[in-house]
Amino acid sequence: MHKRKLGKAGLEVSAIGLGCMGMSWSYGPPKDKQEMIALMRAAVERGITFFDTAEVYGPLINEELVGEALAPFRGQVAIATKFGWEPNPNDSDKWTALNSRPEHIKQVAEGSLKRLRVDALDLFYQHRVDLNVPIEEVAGGVKDLIQQGKVKHFGLSEAGAETIRRANAVQPVAALQSEYSLFWREPEGEIIPTLEELGIGFVPFSPLGKGFLTGKITPETTFDSTDFRSTVPRFREENRKANQALVDVVTDFARQKNATPAQIALAWLLAKQSWIVPIPGTTKLDRLDENLGALNVELTSEDVAAIEAASSHIKLEGARYPAFHAALVGR
Repeated sequence: MHKRKLGKAGLEVSAIGLGCMGMSWSYGPPKDKQEMIALMRAAVERGITFFDTAEVYGPLINEELVGEALAPFRGQVAIATKFGWEPNPNDSDKWTALNSRPEHIKQVAEGSLKRLRVDALDLFYQHRVDLNVPIEEVAGGVKDLIQQGKVKHFGLSEAGAETIRRANAVQPVAALQSEYSLFWREPEGEIIPTLEELGIGFVPFSPLGKGFLTGKITPETTFDSTDFRSTVPRFREENRKANQALVDVVTDFARQKNATPAQIALAWLLAKQSWIVPIPGTTKLDRLDENLGALNVELTSEDVAAIEAASSHIKLEGARYPAFHAALVGR
């Protein structure tokens, strides 16, 4: 397994990680616990050393699942988790309230340590920027946890460039996690140059466009009410029809390289920068193996340019988030 380093502090992880959210939350009903434990352990056997979870996934149950699955591999793998949400005061079943106050961050860290069964959190992200708490205070809170040995590295998720700079000035940011793929290339404008300048790693989530770039989703696909994509404008039927043109481009390149569309989408990300580590999520072993096959797909700079030239002519339809979530990104 190829390794990559995130951030100047040199957090070394496998070149492809595993996003674990969908095992418990957001992509339909929770999956069978023992099957997911077996999947994560199979991922370790295949060389994956980077696993992504969050307190809010479930809530709480995804961290518990990851902690149980990876307990035999303590010290051999890096687990990233996140803070910043809490139950809505008006509806405790829904974690839709932001809270990144330093005292709350410390409470979350203690809970995550127990659920993940670790002595220190390898990478602790602020899940979404909380405008009620200056980012300097957030970074300072995590810095205290790092000095106490409870956290190893600090990260941000879906933050804007100015916020990244301000946070990094207080406590070096190891990685930014944000959506990035051929289906969503906005980070190339301001975010990626900022990360390169500051020496911060990039962890793209939804590197397969929430499954769209695999070619397995069609205009006829239906989504369960517990599937987040049922609320996403980009996944409305008429937009899936319009956006199929991008999948066609990726599929054409996949044929040329004797690869699958998913492998081309991941190989493109891997070819962009040596400090990019995508974290595709899956609940199926054959998809895990397919995703790891992207490491064997060699894309030259000419290949990358050709993919981008062909895809840049396509106007993608539909917002990537419903309004509530859209308001929380890029802040």
